[in-house]
Amino acid sequence: MDEQDLRKTVLSTLQSIAPELDPADVAPGRPLRNQVDLDSMDWLNFLVALHDRLKVEIPEADYARLVTLDDVIGYLSAKLAAR
Repeated sequence: MDEQDLRKTVLSTLQSIAPELDPADVAPGRPLRNQVDLDSMDWLNFLVALHDRLKVEIPEADYARLVTLDDVIGYLSAKLAAR
């Protein structure tokens, strides 16, 4: 999966949690939770949905590293490449 496909997957997964989201409005370097107004349960559901879709383990210890869209994509890209 290339970065563009991964970005689309992440954004569509995020949109499944926050249907009001317009993916074009997401700034890649700003905190996602602030942009989309996700509470902690929504954020957890987002990370679980990414795990389910991509079959990538996301340990709870790594949650703090996943702040921006770029963080999430970089993290998932590295995990997918390591398979």
